[in-house]
Amino acid sequence: MIFYTADLHLGHANVIRHCERPFQDADEMDEELIERWNRKVHKNDTVYIVGDFIFRCHRPPEEYFDLLKGKKHLILGNHDKYWLKKVDTEKFLESVSPMLYISDSGHPVVMCHYPMLTWPGVGRGGYMVYGHIHKNVNMDYWPLLAGREQMLNAGTDINGFEPVTLEEMIRNNRKFKQENAVPADIEQT
Repeated sequence: MIFYTADLHLGHANVIRHCERPFQDADEMDEELIERWNRKVHKNDTVYIVGDFIFRCHRPPEEYFDLLKGKKHLILGNHDKYWLKKVDTEKFLESVSPMLYISDSGHPVVMCHYPMLTWPGVGRGGYMVYGHIHKNVNMDYWPLLAGREQMLNAGTDINGFEPVTLEEMIRNNRKFKQENAVPADIEQT
């Protein structure tokens, strides 16, 4: 199976407050995210981490990789540069790239940590899978993202704090966009 996730921020205590995550501290958050990951992902499954895997953590990155099942691919996020230099990525990751193109369930999928308003395959049923914005809908570009069904936020904050399949991510994003609909009086371009 293929799974997606983004913005785990393992080890990052401040993300709990910034994103209103339901955890007491970074250790509780880490334990829960790891448990939910391993409940779904099996040894031979593929997981695309669409940026910001860990940040400001007290554990070495290798410890997280050892604990998590699956074949992991990292699409670089803005916080990954801080820990990436310290790890022999070839031991833990199948690939590391700023952007990645795959096919999932017959659909072209483009992954980049940052949301892009256009991408290869956009007119052919392709998806743009991104992270970075967590569940923030207070940016001026939210109306643009909310109005595009093929743009999918892989962020753990809107995907039940677990890796998700493409189908699950589509469903979670549809629900999140409906719950955070842009008022009709705001002009969308």
